[in-house]
Amino acid sequence: MARILIIRFSALGDVAMTIPVVHSLAVQYPQLEITVLSRAVWQPLFQGLPANVSFIGADLTGKHKGLWGLNTLYSELKAKSFDYVADFHHVLRTKYLCLRFRLANIPVASIYKGRVGKEKLVRRRHKVLENQKSSFRRYADVLEKLGFPVLLNFSSIYGDEKGNFAEIESVTGAKDNLKWIGIAPFAKHMGKIYPIELQEQVVAHFAADPKVKVFLFGGGKSEQEVFDGWVAKYPTVVSMIGKLNMRTELNLMSHLDVMLSMDSANMHLASLVNIPVISVWGATHPYAGFMGWKQLPVNTVQLDLSCRPCSVYGQKPCWRGDYACLREIKPEQVIAKIEGIIN
Repeated sequence: MARILIIRFSALGDVAMTIPVVHSLAVQYPQLEITVLSRAVWQPLFQGLPANVSFIGADLTGKHKGLWGLNTLYSELKAKSFDYVADFHHVLRTKYLCLRFRLANIPVASIYKGRVGKEKLVRRRHKVLENQKSSFRRYADVLEKLGFPVLLNFSSIYGDEKGNFAEIESVTGAKDNLKWIGIAPFAKHMGKIYPIELQEQVVAHFAADPKVKVFLFGGGKSEQEVFDGWVAKYPTVVSMIGKLNMRTELNLMSHLDVMLSMDSANMHLASLVNIPVISVWGATHPYAGFMGWKQLPVNTVQLDLSCRPCSVYGQKPCWRGDYACLREIKPEQVIAKIEGIIN
């Protein structure tokens, strides 16, 4: 039985995007032993995968930190006798590990990130608005280089079902005939965040509807302060910060009717449980290849401005200084998209 090591360390959204590919590989090659190497904190994402998938958590801030730590990690991996190595990340750490495997005559393939096409997409002048290959396809291409072509036919980490509702009912309450809306209003970079005061108008609209229940997804002190303010104003809104772990949060997402998200990890997590996501795009663009799994372009909210997209990942400051790509999106546009799904 052949053994393959798949490496992707960060970030959460990118790691989540490996799931449809790893799942498809596992189902189509049941004789293949698949090991995913990532940050230990992301292990819950991989718990529901087929039995031939296992997980190794790297401690990149502890015993696997730095060159000495990478050598320790390589020694641990070498003992597993892998036949193939698939580098889904292709950064300094993974390049070093792959070099060690190559020197040991282990076949290695790495992701091609398509930086040239992405740079043409986001440059300030003479943009080339061409849809780039998705990360899902780029991951699958790595496997094909190693002799494992994959048909990407993943649907959900729960298959045709949803998560076990009994696990979350004490936190969420009964669903009955309510429409459940998840709202994940934050992202890592400002260029991806729909202004909070405008998002509050969306929250207020649905909080006033007795047929709807709103769940807020996020984490961290500053986000909790925003959520606490909203919950105080709109008692029917529920903040999920600190109430569920990653595994049970995915369970809850599977019972939502729709998720509103930025271009962020929550878009990808919701996509893994096969629910529609209304995604808001500002500095970034779906054409860069980071759209959620099987999400429809019609469910995106974005403005056609000559300056966007200006960033692949959203970290660049707005060169205009006004973030018009986000501030000029009207709450009514977002509300209409959500109502188009729940109604």
